[in-house]
This record gives sequence, C-alpha cells and structure tokens, in this order.
Amino acid sequence: MKFIFIWLCLLVVTPVLAQNLMEERIWKVAPRKKSIFLDSGVFHYNSNLKTASIMGVRNSAVNGRGYERVVIDFNSSTIPKIYGHITPNKKVSIDFFDTNIQTSQPNMKNSKFVKAVDFISVDGKTMTMEMSLKGKSSFDIFYLENPGRLVIDIR
Repeated sequence: MKFIFIWLCLLVVTPVLAQNLMEERIWKVAPRKKSIFLDSGVFHYNSNLKTASIMGVRNSAVNGRGYERVVIDFNSSTIPKIYGHITPNKKVSIDFFDTNIQTSQPNMKNSKFVKAVDFISVDGKTMTMEMSLKGKSSFDIFYLENPGRLVIDIR
C-alpha cells in the first residue's frame, strides 16, 4: 500500500516540476532580422562548425529604433551551434558548443536593458553566456555571416 501511495505521489509531482516543452515556444535562429519579438522560449541553431572563439560582446542603441542591439562576434565566417533559453525571471542563457572565449570583458556600455553578461566554461568545449536583464524584455534573435555574429535585439 505504501508503495502505491509513493508511486502515485511521484506520478503527480514529477510533471508539476518538469519543464513542459510542449508549451515552450521553440524556434530556429534565422540569418535575417524578422522583427518578431518574443519574451520567452527556447531557440537553437545547428552548425557544422568544428571550433569557434567569441571575440567580443558589444551593444548599441539608437533612440529612433526603439530597441537595443547586443552583438556577439566570432572569429569564424558563421556562428557555432547554439542552444538558448529566455526565462521569465529576466535572464537569457545561451550555450555555445565547441566554443571558447578570447575576450576578458564584454564591452557593454550604457545599456538600457542589460544588467550583466557572464561567461561560464562548462567543460572546456562549451561556453555558456548568461545575460541578466534590468526588467522584463522581449527579443528578436538572428545571425549574420562573414564574419559570424549573433545579434540579439532587446526591447
């Protein structure tokens, strides 16, 4: 009887604590700006690139555009494989696979939306970038080639 009770409790509690990917918006990062701003979800890009280096992170804002642009520069002609998640608690996390970092400090100046950018080396081959935000924001994420750049527009 105890076994059945414990099994039923686990059956009910486990789905409550799990991330429901059926409700998450999942999209592939495109090579052009779409002007569709999302405030949560999962994004990805699959690349055949074997190794890449992050050369810098910079931001810019023009009053007339209505958004701030954050650009991650790479030393390659395209971007590496990425997997990212926009969370409701004012944070964006992006995993860059087979990537290292060549800069010690992101060049984020006078950002209206970004509080901090931190890089964490997961296993020597994967780099995680955590971008903490000052408030609730929405995002348009795309990439550019030659040289490879991941572009995040925030509003």
